[in-house]
Amino acid sequence: MSLTENVLSQLPGNVLGGLRQGDRLLASLKEGTASVPMVVKETQQPLSSVDWDVIICGGTLGILLGCALAVKGVRVALMERGILRGREQEWNISRKELQVFLELNLLSDAELEQAIATKYNPARVSFFGGTEVWVRDVLNIGVDPIYLLETLKQRFLASGGKLFENTPFTEAVVHPDGVMVNNQFKTRLLIDAMGHLSPITRQARQGEKPDALCLVVGTCAQGFSENHTGDLLLSFTPVQNQCQYFWEAFPARDGRTTYMFTYMDTHPQRLGLEALFEDYLRLMSEYQGVELNQLTFKRALFGFFPSYRHPLKTPWSRILPVGDSSGSQSPLSFGGFGAMVRHLRRLTFGVHEALQTDQLSTNALALLQPYQPSLAVTWLFQRAMSVDLNQEIDPNQINQLLSAVFQQMQQLGEPVLKPFLQDVVQFPALTQTLIKTGLTHPGLVAKVIPQVGLGTLLDWMVHYANLGIYSILFWLSQILEPWMKNLPNVPQYYWNRLVDTWKYGSGSDYSD
Repeated sequence: MSLTENVLSQLPGNVLGGLRQGDRLLASLKEGTASVPMVVKETQQPLSSVDWDVIICGGTLGILLGCALAVKGVRVALMERGILRGREQEWNISRKELQVFLELNLLSDAELEQAIATKYNPARVSFFGGTEVWVRDVLNIGVDPIYLLETLKQRFLASGGKLFENTPFTEAVVHPDGVMVNNQFKTRLLIDAMGHLSPITRQARQGEKPDALCLVVGTCAQGFSENHTGDLLLSFTPVQNQCQYFWEAFPARDGRTTYMFTYMDTHPQRLGLEALFEDYLRLMSEYQGVELNQLTFKRALFGFFPSYRHPLKTPWSRILPVGDSSGSQSPLSFGGFGAMVRHLRRLTFGVHEALQTDQLSTNALALLQPYQPSLAVTWLFQRAMSVDLNQEIDPNQINQLLSAVFQQMQQLGEPVLKPFLQDVVQFPALTQTLIKTGLTHPGLVAKVIPQVGLGTLLDWMVHYANLGIYSILFWLSQILEPWMKNLPNVPQYYWNRLVDTWKYGSGSDYSD
């Protein structure tokens, strides 16, 4: 019996079966054999009437946007294939990001405090053979998903929202004046929050393979020595299996959560989730200084996260992908809760304004999931943290490069370091880091070019230049804002989307 089989057999439910089902889905994605659903159709026949302004498919994260829109008076229905309930494992986030729940009137101060299950400080960034960097107040809050989603559900219902549980999405027919969903519900706008395996997203992408993958496995367990600190990004091994393994660890209410993740391309011969889980368990003792037989495992966590270089633009009007469905998360992060919270304010006001001005065409809705240089530049970082299947590099090269980069960011101070650790890239901070690292470690930087490829580097330089341009455009937009407030409603919608694009595309949405 493998380590994975031994540990997962201790947990309730068929966890091993779920892991292997995940591997089958992953294999079909890597091999390009996954079927393309045909769940969206179009017709020129008008609906003439609708029941809802918005229907959101996918309740786990869709409830965040659904509740925000319902509070603003939008007629919202939410469809969830099962019961809308949060998972046991906390969502880690930074305290400042949670303010959006207060700003949008989704939670009271008391409810927000009750939603916080764990807190810790400080957190560590460390690489094999390099120096340790410690930061405070970054991803140090563990939110209780069960309490948060139940509270938002009740707020949603109290605000007039309608919840359809045990109602999986099956089909949508796009009419000129609305969308018929499941041949039953009629809405002006359909929002897809079903994640990266959404059938709508898969149909829109027409079998397109992801540009990269992030595989993650982990557990929550008891039996560790008391530890009130966390690990944000840690590596203690060289490249193995053509993968650089990274670790995260956080205190949880009922133990300690540890994750191991890695970046890779979609080559069919890449290792899968079960093989990664076996390596995770094999390395756990060395990482945490505890034998596996001393641990009591509470739950296992695993998944894969496809990344695409370009945000998804659906070919249909009146359908908007959000969250992981949109493919607009950073290739460095897992997307999910943190990415949804970061864009919640932007999406709430953007969708509300699109409904008010009836700007629901394909092009008008595409402005709600625009190209963002702040995300596009992170593709180079992702490539520098991964190795091609048949590529030969120094096994310690990735650790050495990351150690050098984070050492320079630490010297530049928290205004440079903390945004990056929260997946926000800004032109001044990035430029300072590049110059400082290039001057102090020219040999390490030179090794990156053959690793990532000249084409990737040239493509990155375009996005880097755009990051600077977007920073200037957002600064100019703030000067013009007093004059632009008097625009008519429809031009105002397009101006506000441009401002949002420049703001988020330059990382200017970040505030400490």
